[in-house]
Amino acid sequence: MKKKASDPAAGGNAEGAQPDAATSSAAPGAESTDLAPVVGGNLRRLRTRRGLSLERLAQISGVSRAMLGQIELGQSAPTINVLWKIARALEVTFSALISARSQSGALVLRAQDSKILTSKDRSFSSRALFPFDEPRRVEFYELRLAASSVEEADAHPPGTSENLVVTAGALEIDVAGDTHRLEAGDSILFEADTPHAYRNPGKVEAVMYLVMTYAEEIG
Repeated sequence: MKKKASDPAAGGNAEGAQPDAATSSAAPGAESTDLAPVVGGNLRRLRTRRGLSLERLAQISGVSRAMLGQIELGQSAPTINVLWKIARALEVTFSALISARSQSGALVLRAQDSKILTSKDRSFSSRALFPFDEPRRVEFYELRLAASSVEEADAHPPGTSENLVVTAGALEIDVAGDTHRLEAGDSILFEADTPHAYRNPGKVEAVMYLVMTYAEEIG
């Protein structure tokens, strides 16, 4: 039986108040500690800027008030699924929630320092290959989807596109009523402002690199 995972664009049912594991790395727990206060501060800033109460944001995002409160206090690191629900409700990019601060000059992102977001069951992971310094119009990710797993994504903001290349394993993408199968080395470009799904039909992990481009810089 195929498992359902949630990705950097996933939708799903409303989240309850129980904290979900959301971040992992070579040193599990360390990334959650780093990212939770950043996400909490950004959420509070973006919510208050829009004049939204926790109750109102819960209504439009489908994330419970209790969960939102825990996130704002830095007590819970949300799953990718929850982050995308909040980003859509606030009409901001994913990076607007995970951005930390700006810095000039060249910046090397060491693999051992990566912050990796995972789905609740950890069958899907997303590693940002850009600094969490400021909201940006283009985002770059390394994605991994376990064998026989599925990731379903809700529509992104209008005008959002995804350019994805598979580097290991195989992937099937459902978009606009069609299914596209990609093998290692194949790539695809599609409008991601409609619901879409990623499926790993193989027996090994699928590895992909995704460039997500928004119609305009927001957040």
